[in-house]
Amino acid sequence: MDVDTRLLRYFVAVAEEGSITRAAERLYVSQPALTKQIKHLEAQLGARLFTRSKAGTTLTEPGRVLAERAPRLLADLGRALQEVKAAVGREERVLRVGYLASAANESTRPIVEEFTRRRPDWRVAMRQAAWSDPTAGLAAGDVDVALVRLPFPGQEHLRVDVLLTEPRWVALPVDHRLAGRETIAFEELLDEPFVAAPAETGAWRDFWLAADARGGRPARIGAVVDQPDDWLSAIDQGQGIALAPESAARFYGRPGIVYRPVTGIEPTRVGVARTPAADTDPAVRDFVRCCTHIRDADTVSPTPGSSRWTSRWAR
Repeated sequence: MDVDTRLLRYFVAVAEEGSITRAAERLYVSQPALTKQIKHLEAQLGARLFTRSKAGTTLTEPGRVLAERAPRLLADLGRALQEVKAAVGREERVLRVGYLASAANESTRPIVEEFTRRRPDWRVAMRQAAWSDPTAGLAAGDVDVALVRLPFPGQEHLRVDVLLTEPRWVALPVDHRLAGRETIAFEELLDEPFVAAPAETGAWRDFWLAADARGGRPARIGAVVDQPDDWLSAIDQGQGIALAPESAARFYGRPGIVYRPVTGIEPTRVGVARTPAADTDPAVRDFVRCCTHIRDADTVSPTPGSSRWTSRWAR
């Protein structure tokens, strides 16, 4: 019998979380899609794997048997595939670097240049990820290392070095009632519709809705998007406003959109992330060293008002 490893991963997530809802957030999929895939696996095996109730999801006896063995099978397969991909990268001398939006802002280029200086016979392949994958490809094993925005779901399972911190601003249509303000208090935005990331991104979406600063009030969602261009279009068309890094004003300027500082919310952080297994990869280690070297040296001269790479901010 051939069983899709993707189905096994879904099964393990539900077994570990004890909840379809939490497992869907962890896997970045919708609850209906995850439920459908679990039923598909049960049909393939001819066994009921879970008992579902209002209290949650519990394993049946066949489910417990599979839960004992599946994680080790997936871990062994994952390590094998990562080793193969790493071997291909070493053979071709290509480092795959995932990133979101503007990556590490103005410091992305110096990082790549420093890596190329250290390894002149290597090439860096930058791969932009959609917002539905805040790990920028690490979770799926599509990249060797990634420049990510913290916090994101699953970061506790990765190695992450914080590189920079910058304030969160708000992106508004140019004709918005608050667009003329120099600074805006977040409490003035509580009733505004927001342009949000997909719900399955969990903590990532909550952070960019500033859920912790809402006093328990749910956010109004005006649009759900997965790409920067769609995000800009939704704001420009008046579907909602959105929190953004201060640097978005430089990297994602558009005539119909203005960016303003926001008070009352925590800043955002950028980090370089990799899997624990990648710590043994010399090229990945070199890339991380390049990131922290640029951070600690503070070699980038930012534009007026922009964030700097300083050790005191990378806490």
